[in-house]
Amino acid sequence: MIPAGGITSIIGPNGAGKSTLLALMSRLEPLGAGKITVDGLNVTTTRSDALARRLAILRQENHVTIRLTVRDLVAFGRFPHTQGRMTKKDHEHVDQALAFLGLTELQDRFVEELSGGQRQRAFVAMVICQDTDYVLLDEPLNNLDMRHSVAMMQHLRRIASELGKTIVIVVHDINFASVYSDTIIAMREGKVVVQGSPDEVMNSKTLAEIYDMYIPIHEIEGRRIGSYYWAPEMPTRRA
Repeated sequence: MIPAGGITSIIGPNGAGKSTLLALMSRLEPLGAGKITVDGLNVTTTRSDALARRLAILRQENHVTIRLTVRDLVAFGRFPHTQGRMTKKDHEHVDQALAFLGLTELQDRFVEELSGGQRQRAFVAMVICQDTDYVLLDEPLNNLDMRHSVAMMQHLRRIASELGKTIVIVVHDINFASVYSDTIIAMREGKVVVQGSPDEVMNSKTLAEIYDMYIPIHEIEGRRIGSYYWAPEMPTRRA
């Protein structure tokens, strides 16, 4: 069960099933067995328009085939609510999403004119503008450099804290998960290995079970940081 509110990060090696889990949660892929519910709504049987008002997702690859301004793109997030008929309240949602992602000054620029980091923020703003309680982001740090990755996580932290959203993200860097998340879900081979707080998940023994490598953990300013940048041999006696 994913807790309501805050940021939940899904971590794990390639092929662990992280992106598939988000796709199943959002009904982008069919569920072969079991049941997934969002606030008691069965995602398999709930009408698409009703589900889109409760849950929004941004996949890894996002492209626009028509020429849009940043504001036009973000406004697409209101479609489940307006069916294209924007009201004053809808425009206020657009303004808020632009402001939260630091895009107000870029709102009249065309999307194709943006840098990679700006474009990624615009797509995240579109999802936030959908104003759902649950926001699923598949690798929102994809193709971002260090500075823009930190800025993106800071934006998401503010959105979760100030707007009360439940944000679920797939992220490869365990240290971003540790520093910014309230909950971490660690997956391997299509299964959840462990779920808990960063303090509970960020230990060498647990991470070795997930990644097949020994990752020393250091506490820096109250946060647990994994030094995975070099790969020492798996110890035989240490946890």
